[in-house]
Amino acid sequence: MRRDDRCVLALERALGASKVDDSDERRAQLSRDESETDCVLPRAVVIARESADVREALRVCEEHGVAVVPRGAGTGRTGGAAVVVDSIVLDTTALCDVKDIDRDDNIVIVEPGVVTGALHAAVEREGLFFPPDPQSAAWCTIGGNVAENAGGPRAHRYGVTRDYVLGMRAVTMSGAELTLGRRTPKGVTGYDLTSLMVGSEGTLAVFTELWLRVIPKPATVRTLLATFASITDAGRAVTAIVRKGIFARCIELLDSYCCDAIRDAAPSALPPNASVALLIEIDGDPEDCDARCERAGETLTNHGAIDVFAAQHEGERERLWSARSVLSRALRARARFKLSEDIVVPRSKLAAMLDDVRAIAEREQIAMPTYGHAGDGNLHVNLLWSDPSLRPAVDRAVRALFERTIAHGGTLSGEHGIGVLKRDWMHLEQSPAVLDAQRAIKRALDPRGLLNPHKVLPAPGHRGC
Repeated sequence: MRRDDRCVLALERALGASKVDDSDERRAQLSRDESETDCVLPRAVVIARESADVREALRVCEEHGVAVVPRGAGTGRTGGAAVVVDSIVLDTTALCDVKDIDRDDNIVIVEPGVVTGALHAAVEREGLFFPPDPQSAAWCTIGGNVAENAGGPRAHRYGVTRDYVLGMRAVTMSGAELTLGRRTPKGVTGYDLTSLMVGSEGTLAVFTELWLRVIPKPATVRTLLATFASITDAGRAVTAIVRKGIFARCIELLDSYCCDAIRDAAPSALPPNASVALLIEIDGDPEDCDARCERAGETLTNHGAIDVFAAQHEGERERLWSARSVLSRALRARARFKLSEDIVVPRSKLAAMLDDVRAIAEREQIAMPTYGHAGDGNLHVNLLWSDPSLRPAVDRAVRALFERTIAHGGTLSGEHGIGVLKRDWMHLEQSPAVLDAQRAIKRALDPRGLLNPHKVLPAPGHRGC
């Protein structure tokens, strides 16, 4: 550590030296997330082990005018936890206690560093269910999920993280702790500041405790895999499933490029005839599940499915889901560079958006494999390239992708947030007045702009990349 760094020295005095790590290794490790954001090294990393550490760290940094980047596991894809200016990183992963699981009121109280998969396991042992299930659930943290308003495959039926956050304790940049929300099913006292914090990407406050709603665990889950000759047929089948009111808990889409990549990485995960695939799950009471599965199978067959396979036991179900779990890694292995976009369009526009993606990829000669949560119109469009000279074509493809998304009545991000990488595209979706209103909220809670700066909101007057 530079011994003249007054902020780091003040943090050591306030928190104890064991909670301040300025080693090169740790600074480098926590400077970035899983995005392609260009990063700088932070001055130091603060390891928060109790809520008082969060308050003290923010207060000290505010006094010294030093920015703070809060982070959990760093699994974000848009740079929300990346260090882009001279900062202190505030690591909340050690705040990892499941404080209470209340089966009478269906509430769980957790600290932000609890791993989401561990939360799933804890509540399911009590016969309860926390539906949001981001693909990184085995290692991402619930605080990061709330900060990004994460979703996952089950969002089609159950909604996203915001739908399960009742309240929280959160600390502003000045070190003031806010108790927000409620622990009751209903409540309309004052402005809904809890919902404001969800999805704010650590730019308004840092969570120290979260009050989450849980529901009874479904008794039965059934899993189907449907294969198609074309992605257009698959898109139309999704619309038909939803229109018939079959209420699948998830409908996952894999295009032909994704299916090929999965077979390369895990040959037994998909059948050989799967050019395009839909992975569908239905849950509920056993008899109702069976009836809906039968209706789903008939609907898929009537709308172009080549084959529909139903998992007969948990091992088969796990094998089908293994195709989805290896996908991101399998795509990354196919190119030197990978950019993952996260758009959403109305379900009725899904087939048209898929056609647009294919046309953009052909025009720019960029591989654009597409997968995602087709049941709610949320597509993960990846851009793959190995030659650095193709970067201008990638940028044109991204612009075209976003413009077509907005033209279809969609939105730029479904669950990955805005962070750094989508910040300068915000003007495509939101008017100057709306952006200015958000800047006013940011100034009210963080007047000096020190909390996770340069994230989410573009500079005033910025009109895109």
